Amino acid sequence: MRIFKNLYQYRELLKTSVKKEVRGKYKNSFLGVIWSFLNPLLQLGVYALVFPLIIKSNETNYTVFLCCALIPWNFFATAVNRSSFTMVENSNILKKVYFPREILPISVVTSEAVNFIISTVIIIGFVLGFGLSITKYALLYPLILLVQYTLLIGIAFIVSSLVVYIRDLQHFIGVFIQLMFYATPIAYNAKVIPENYQWIMRFNPMATIISGFRDIFYYQHMPDLQALFTLFCIGLALCCVGYALFSKLQKGFAEQL
Repeated sequence: MRIFKNLYQYRELLKTSVKKEVRGKYKNSFLGVIWSFLNPLLQLGVYALVFPLIIKSNETNYTVFLCCALIPWNFFATAVNRSSFTMVENSNILKKVYFPREILPISVVTSEAVNFIISTVIIIGFVLGFGLSITKYALLYPLILLVQYTLLIGIAFIVSSLVVYIRDLQHFIGVFIQLMFYATPIAYNAKVIPENYQWIMRFNPMATIISGFRDIFYYQHMPDLQALFTLFCIGLALCCVGYALFSKLQKGFAEQL
C-alpha cells in the first residue's frame, strides 16, 4: 500500500511531472503537441505505402487495419524506451531532492498514455474516413487501454531501475523492441503465421492488445475478454514484481548516478 500512499501524498508532483513530460516531448518545437498527430500519421503513411509491396495482404481497408495496430504499438515502444532512461535522465534531481522515485517511471507511462489517447483520434478518423462506423464495441476502448497501461507500468518499474545499474541494457531494449515489432501482428494478420510459430503470438502481450484494438475498431466485434483479463492479471503481477525490484534497487540510485 506504500506506493498508493506515496502517490496520493505527492499527487501534485505527479500531476506536474506528467504535464512536464507531455509538454517537454515537443519543447521548442514550432508545431508543439500537433506532432502527436503528425508523427503517427507520417509513420502510418510510410508503412501504408511500403508494407503492401512486401506483404501480400487480403485485408480490405489495409490502412485502417495498419492504423489500429501501429498507434497502440507506438505507445508501447515509446513508453518502454523513455522509461528505461528516465532515472539517468533525471539524475541531477534524484541526487538533490527527495521524492518517491516511482513517480518518474509512472509519469513517463502516463504521459505516453495521454499522447496515445490524443492519437486515438487518428484511428477514429481513419475508421470513419474509410466508410466504417464506430460501434458499441468501441466502449471497450478504456478496458484495453487499462490492460496496456498496467502492463507498461510493470515494465517501466523493471527497466528504469535496471538501467541505472546496467547502462548497456538500454541499447538491448531498443534492439529487442525492433525485433518485437516484426514478431507482433502489426502489418499482417496473426492468422498467416504458421501453426508451429503461433506460440510467439501467445507469449507476445502486444499481440493480444493489438487484436483487442482491431476487434473494436476494425473488425467491430467483441474482443477476446478472457485473453485481456489474463493479460491484465499478468500486468498486475508484473507491477508487484517490478515495484518490489524497484524498491530494492532504488536505495543505490544516488551512488550509481
